[in-house]
Amino acid sequence: MRLTCPLCGPRDRREFYYYGSDDYLNRPAEGDGPQAWDAYLHLRDNPAGITHDLWYHDMGCSSWLRVTRNTVTHEIHAVDAVAAPAKGGAK
Repeated sequence: MRLTCPLCGPRDRREFYYYGSDDYLNRPAEGDGPQAWDAYLHLRDNPAGITHDLWYHDMGCSSWLRVTRNTVTHEIHAVDAVAAPAKGGAK
């Protein structure tokens, strides 16, 4: 699978680290109970079809990316930057 980084262009997926669903960005609020944190850390859906995932360009520009892809066909529909690259730039 190849992802097109907005800053680096097309790259092999091995340059990226997969963090899971973009729901990963929605942390429980301060003071939420153990059930909320358990669900956030351990419970994940495994949908068939279009998903929105969070990826980190570890071996490139250090950008956080939101990847829209189809888990059935492996087609990549979009790759969008979520956050600016970490200070220090590319590795």
